[in-house]
Amino acid sequence: MENQEAKKKLSVKEFFSLGEVGGYFFRKKDPNRPSNINLTMMHGVNKISIVIFLLGVLFIILKRLL
Repeated sequence: MENQEAKKKLSVKEFFSLGEVGGYFFRKKDPNRPSNINLTMMHGVNKISIVIFLLGVLFIILKRLL
């Protein structure tokens, strides 16, 4: 019975859930976390790279469909 529950299909909402990626972009700033220019720059570059990657995937999908 547990195997059947483990193999349960994901819903469309769960499949397209942004989860951790969405939380990375839209989280509140933690006042207890120290502010450091190196961390700020690193997170900025990470956000840019995630956006460019998603745009590239979207471009490839659209290119294949059209």
